[in-house]
Amino acid sequence: MRRQYYMNLLLLAYQSFGVVYGDLSTSPLYVYKSTFSGKLRQYQDEETVFGVLSLIFWTFTLIPLLKYVTIVLSADDNGEGGPFALYSLLCRHAKLSLLPNQQAADEELSSYYRNGFAPRNGSAPWLRRFLEKHKKMRTVLLLIVLCGASMVIGDGVLTPAISVLSSMSGLQVRATGLEHRSVVLLSCIVLVGLFALQHRGTQKVAFVFAPIVIIWLFSIGGIGLYNILHWNPNIYQALSPYYIVKFFRKTGKDGWISLGGILLSMTGSEAMFADLGHFTSASVRVAFVTVIYPCLILQYMGHAAFLSKNTFHMPTGFYDTIPEPVFWPIFVVATLAAVVGSQAVISATFSIVKQCHALGCFPRVKVVHTSRWIYGQIYIPEINWILMVLCVAVTVSFRDTTLIGNAYGIACMTVMLVTTFLMALIVIFVWQRNIIFALVFLVFFGSIEAVYLSSSLMKVPQGGWVPLVLAFIFMSVMYIWHYGLRRKYQFDLQNKVSMRSILSLGPSLGIVRVPGIGLIYTELVTGVPSIFSHFVTNLPAFHEVLVFLCVKSVPVPYVSPDERYLVGRIGPKEYRMYRCIVRYGYKDVQRDDDNFENMLVMSIAKFIMMEAEDASSSASYDIANEGRMAVITTTDDAGTPLTMRDFNGLADSMTTRSSKSESLRSLQSSYEQESPNVSRRRRVRFEVPEDDDMGQQVKDELMALVEAKHAGVAYIMGHSYIKARRSSSFLKKFAIDVGYSFLRKNCRGPSVTLHIPHISLIEVGMIYYV
Repeated sequence: MRRQYYMNLLLLAYQSFGVVYGDLSTSPLYVYKSTFSGKLRQYQDEETVFGVLSLIFWTFTLIPLLKYVTIVLSADDNGEGGPFALYSLLCRHAKLSLLPNQQAADEELSSYYRNGFAPRNGSAPWLRRFLEKHKKMRTVLLLIVLCGASMVIGDGVLTPAISVLSSMSGLQVRATGLEHRSVVLLSCIVLVGLFALQHRGTQKVAFVFAPIVIIWLFSIGGIGLYNILHWNPNIYQALSPYYIVKFFRKTGKDGWISLGGILLSMTGSEAMFADLGHFTSASVRVAFVTVIYPCLILQYMGHAAFLSKNTFHMPTGFYDTIPEPVFWPIFVVATLAAVVGSQAVISATFSIVKQCHALGCFPRVKVVHTSRWIYGQIYIPEINWILMVLCVAVTVSFRDTTLIGNAYGIACMTVMLVTTFLMALIVIFVWQRNIIFALVFLVFFGSIEAVYLSSSLMKVPQGGWVPLVLAFIFMSVMYIWHYGLRRKYQFDLQNKVSMRSILSLGPSLGIVRVPGIGLIYTELVTGVPSIFSHFVTNLPAFHEVLVFLCVKSVPVPYVSPDERYLVGRIGPKEYRMYRCIVRYGYKDVQRDDDNFENMLVMSIAKFIMMEAEDASSSASYDIANEGRMAVITTTDDAGTPLTMRDFNGLADSMTTRSSKSESLRSLQSSYEQESPNVSRRRRVRFEVPEDDDMGQQVKDELMALVEAKHAGVAYIMGHSYIKARRSSSFLKKFAIDVGYSFLRKNCRGPSVTLHIPHISLIEVGMIYYV
């Protein structure tokens, strides 16, 4: 068992080179060139080179090694990383979520609280109460998280551009007659090819790319060692922080501005945390400590040793340090490694968009699960092509790695600052440490990152405006979508139908009850939504069994199938009305599961049996017990009140959607012939076993449920139009009537996202004035 663990650990560490570390390992292509591209050219001497190397060494040691590998990777959310993983952790340990759909039952999920951390007030209960009480503070926290998520998406645009363009520029070192625009054209071709490969999936890409990164790392490590021995063996002296002090004494403001180039040495560090869902924290740590850190430090020292004796090469890049006999092999490996470097941030972008979408902060997009074995590996076509277009546009517009580096630095440092801020809150609320520890972490790492960010912001006119514009666009999209969803939910919450009015209608609800099950989709977790009265007003008949179905995202990465279904009853038993809440985590992929209807029926049947066994439920119906729900285990067949058998018959009265009409049966048959996905759906027949111990009332309710299932299931949704009230402010009208309306019309519909079969879908339009 232990041997198998280490084998899996080494395998994941090997794969992590191809996904997580591609970006970090290609930084030597452009760090020194960007650092010496400005006024630092005036200080072309050995002492300046020693100072730059000392800054790179300590930056690389403190941020990637100490902050991320040692501390931040320990703050994973059940194996998931990134700004939204930290935010979801905070929302579970303190009521910081803006969407008021949390239930007490959610806190009973096995993955809700971290192991060893019971729900307590923590070390600063006053801070927790302050954040929970003030909605504006929670809104600011959400905006900070959205800013970090937007900058990760910005990284997905800038990383491929700077990595590929830097590697391809090596052609001009040997092929001196090659024009720069030809290099840009070749870079664009490589970028298009990279994004076209994404649909193959992270795992396949990782297996192909990992050997390339490993070869690249050992190559640059070997070249660095050669340059140290050949040019300046005393370069190790620069590891002393004393040279940093001498560097700033000598260069002053020019040295501070050059920090925008030095910070590029740690770009890609955030990918270690953001891509954590694809691997494990142990495998990421093993890869970094054993290979990444020593090879990159050797390369940076070797490059500095070369520059210390060849100061006239300072404005040029990495390729001048390569010995001539191995130039072309290293160029090929560098180009391939640059492509891999882009993969790290592209994978992180897919992960962050999926998390944003699940937590209600991104419009509905298509999420493709690319691995049968590793659950977290996904591909999002719309995001992939948007990234490709923006990336090619940045490459063609700037054509210079220094300008792209200015933009890249701002994006990376902003993400790192957001992570530092969220980690300080994690230390208090989740790890439940003293607030002093959080302040030390925030001040120490935050001050370092703030200095680097301040240097990058000086270069906003020279390309640094790009990530700011991209972040503003993506933040606007995310916040407007979240705001629209929140207002819609609050409208439903405030306009719920009272249970007294439902009870006054009687078991028939004042309309004709026809055979079949009606699944009414709602976002409410308690009460009857106002859209139900809208349905009853517009439809002359309703199904015999009604199930109010809420598909809900919970701020945990994954929800176990045994904890997914929550079932309860609405009204007395003779009303045949139930509520079912289906819970998914922000990393769960909702598959097109043919078995969903059967699982739902089984869950309701188990709830009926559980309710019958509960002595308290035998009493008369009480409105006070309306919100009571039960967790239904779906994978355990023990105690199942129904038997389920495969039914392969053709057109039959039980599969004709509530009708024995010959014409409807022929329509059903022709539709299934034209729609192979429908004809492949598993057909089953439920039976109520002859059990003398089962009460007659329970048996009658189960029989009614089975007959309704055989008659057919209809999916009922409200086609909602959200509009701002006339009295609303201009900003609110613009956000709802223009922004949210545009996003809703141009994203995937809820029926597509929920994999609802079109033949069974009923939609009724309704206008929400929020």
